[in-house]
Amino acid sequence: MDSRTEVREFLRSRRAKVTPDQAGLPVSGHRRVPGLRREEVALLAGVSVDYYARLERGDLAGVSDEVLDAIVGVLRLDEAESTHLFNLAREARSSPSRRRRAAVRPEPQIRPSLQRFLDAITGAPTWVRNERMDFIAANPLGRALYAPLLEDPVRPANNARYFFLNPAAMTFYPDWDRNADDIVATLRSYAGRNPHDKGLTDLIGELATRSEDFRTRWAAQNVRFHRTGLKRIHHPVVGELELSYEAMELPANPGWTMFSYTAEPNSPTDERLRLLASYAATVEAAKAAETADKP
Repeated sequence: MDSRTEVREFLRSRRAKVTPDQAGLPVSGHRRVPGLRREEVALLAGVSVDYYARLERGDLAGVSDEVLDAIVGVLRLDEAESTHLFNLAREARSSPSRRRRAAVRPEPQIRPSLQRFLDAITGAPTWVRNERMDFIAANPLGRALYAPLLEDPVRPANNARYFFLNPAAMTFYPDWDRNADDIVATLRSYAGRNPHDKGLTDLIGELATRSEDFRTRWAAQNVRFHRTGLKRIHHPVVGELELSYEAMELPANPGWTMFSYTAEPNSPTDERLRLLASYAATVEAAKAAETADKP
């Protein structure tokens, strides 16, 4: 991805979202552009119009954190958006050698101790993914929950690819539109943090080429953090599930995030989750028996 284009489109899209009223500016006459004008952002941020225009053309090299903080305030950026802007600025300041090192980042293997930890979680579907949304590992209940994703023949199994390129995803995820917005915004956050991750840029290129839904959402320039929330799933075995999730980054594996899902006690989802756990145990037992029978 071209970093200058990323900066330009991001700043323009955020500027268009802020009204003069929100910025505390008087409104007079007809305005030809949505949101704030460049000169208004420059005035409120305390920089010259020429300087801000250079930033919005994509040139963040040499920009100070103080100026970025001022722009964050003027454009009313949230935590995810301000982090994204600072990531773009960090990339503009980085050296070519750092960029080359960032592009070569082999995926670490799942540690036996981490897999044992996952397997020890028996009451909650738990899985691990990387920033490309590859499915790395899970406990048995997590594998049972995401069985349709894991049935996809393309490897590694990838939630974003399944979501946008497999029609079955619209049934599996009842809140498809909202979840689609979240996935794209999360991927853009990761891309801002790691713009030279070839696997990530290849995935984004593939999805942008093959999915108009992805392409439209990517052009919106939205970013977000994926930390906690509610996930609705229509599972082919147990039906409707309404699950709360918590996301936990794994510092020993930079870029890996563990997700764990729970249900409200004594709710219909809680009962169906127990049914899924029983089903998962049966599947795992059958696999173990099949393995034992092999010479």
